[in-house]
Amino acid sequence: MKRPAISTVLLCFTVSLLFQNCTGIAHIYPPEKSPLYLSPLAIAADCEGDLLYIAEATADRVAVFDRGDGSVVGVVRVPSHPSGLVLSADGSILFVTRSVPEGTVEIINTARRKIVGSVRVGHSPCSPVVSPDGASLYVCNRFDNSLSVVDLKSLKETRKVSMLREPIAAGITPDGRYLFVANHIPSGRRIAEYISDGGIYMIGGYYSSGYFNTDREAYSFACVILVYDTVYNRIVELIKLPNGSTGIRGLSVSPDGSHVYVTHVLARYLLPTTSVERGLMNTNALSIIDAKKLKYMNTVLLDDPECGAANPWGVVCTENGKYICVAHTGTHEISIIDRQGLHDRLDNVSQGIKTPAASSKSEDVINDLTFLAGLRQRIELTGKGPRGVAAVGSRIYIAEYFSDTLGIVDIGDESRIRAESILLGPAHPLTPERKGEMYFNDGDLCFQTWQSCASCHPDGRADGLNWDLLNDGIGNPKNTKSLLLSHITPPVMVTGVRSTAEEAVRSGIKNILFTPVQEEAASAVDSYLRSLKPVPSPYLERGKLTGSARRGRKIFKQAGCAECHPAPLFTDMKKYSVGTGIGREMTTEFDTPSLVEAWRTGSYLYDGRADTMDDVLKKFNTGDRHGVTSDLKGDELNDLIEYIMSL
Repeated sequence: MKRPAISTVLLCFTVSLLFQNCTGIAHIYPPEKSPLYLSPLAIAADCEGDLLYIAEATADRVAVFDRGDGSVVGVVRVPSHPSGLVLSADGSILFVTRSVPEGTVEIINTARRKIVGSVRVGHSPCSPVVSPDGASLYVCNRFDNSLSVVDLKSLKETRKVSMLREPIAAGITPDGRYLFVANHIPSGRRIAEYISDGGIYMIGGYYSSGYFNTDREAYSFACVILVYDTVYNRIVELIKLPNGSTGIRGLSVSPDGSHVYVTHVLARYLLPTTSVERGLMNTNALSIIDAKKLKYMNTVLLDDPECGAANPWGVVCTENGKYICVAHTGTHEISIIDRQGLHDRLDNVSQGIKTPAASSKSEDVINDLTFLAGLRQRIELTGKGPRGVAAVGSRIYIAEYFSDTLGIVDIGDESRIRAESILLGPAHPLTPERKGEMYFNDGDLCFQTWQSCASCHPDGRADGLNWDLLNDGIGNPKNTKSLLLSHITPPVMVTGVRSTAEEAVRSGIKNILFTPVQEEAASAVDSYLRSLKPVPSPYLERGKLTGSARRGRKIFKQAGCAECHPAPLFTDMKKYSVGTGIGREMTTEFDTPSLVEAWRTGSYLYDGRADTMDDVLKKFNTGDRHGVTSDLKGDELNDLIEYIMSL
């Protein structure tokens, strides 16, 4: 599948928006009533009627779209940042999550198209799910690492359940018994040490004599699916995805309740980043869960052998259960997968029955770029940045984030599947920041479209993995850094090998995306990264430091932390060796990282061996070289950690 250069794509796309050429895109909303960009993110379909509800993330509103006449027939403004939505069973109420620190669910009367109530939940709520009996609403609180259970009769949060790192997607079985919740990126230590043949090996990394090739599967670092039993109100199962699974964005339960489908990146982080072909860095995957047995089944790759399908996002099954539909935000496509054919092929390969794919046993599937051959169609969309998806009858509706459009794909006739897009508001020229965000998430910037910048830096942050980049030699993997503040805190990279973020952006395009640097794209990415703002910490109370954190601020200075991490950037932008290096990195000097959003970037140290900030300050702080913390009492240490995690 040959793709035009990204500069050509953007130019043609911008021209089509400005001049409304004959591509099926048409204005449908009065320019004077629209913000600059809408950023449609999620869709809820009223299957009994003709309406779609579309969360427009940067416009602070929900659009009401009439499927019958193909136009926006109204909008409902919300206070800010709509992140997800779901309809009540009878379609009379729309629940909209707002991704803000003091998160709420806005309750919208669909007949009146008016907010009639609000429920307080957690930090940055998303992915709301209504129970089939209409009694409960479940909400993922992404940065609280929790699940809110809301009673829909009293409209009050009745329970908050602890989840793993950044719960971001959820779905419930048709009988309402099990709620499946996916976390966005892996949690826990990024390496695991063990003794073998007289030496210390680090799984997820390397040891001092070179790259190790044995027992790598002994330790798996990946996202998980938590299963919440709604009857007994408890977590009953933790389903771990394959090693390297990160960047989960979508989860869907099949209409018959038999399976759960999860979209994510599958990182090959145990290999040095010498090549990107055939998915040697990142592949893009769909994992299948047996919803009856509550067990992991297998993972299929959504890529083709010479054409990646970067950054899968939304996933949905058609109402009749015939197809699985996956949006690829990095390649501006949607995959239409024969669901029964997929499961038949998985069953056959598990029994050793020859299939058209290369796999001869179940364990092969995860590395088989041909497994979906003949079972899947990749449909190029006319809009850009598809995210949320919804299925009604034979039509798939897609929220196309960057083009401010609603994508429509009719799959009723397999021989004539085509895509069209309808503008949800007036077109505007792309600002440098918007263009940069688009490039940052665009797989077209990568050789063979395997990945985008966002594959390793979702939302400009980190994927939670250690990578062996070639900028400081080979055999010394380091954790992915958040790009927040990178342009104002040089040098960059863990060991400061790039003098500026601008240099690092261009090096990344050349050596990680493996394409020639286009200055227009690189400059736009710079603009986008400069525009990133810190998310307020979940450790704050109403935006302010707690009493514990205020005491910790004093200890921060007393312990000498402020010498290398001075406010307001909390880095002095210098390199030091503070005794945290091991093996070949024993004497390496590391760039002082900013502590802003430290609550979001664990695990810690250059190789992620410190699971918590407590580990950083005590377990891996030999001789008090990394702050004078050995004499701190329990409460004092807790106060210091509370302050650092509040930044």
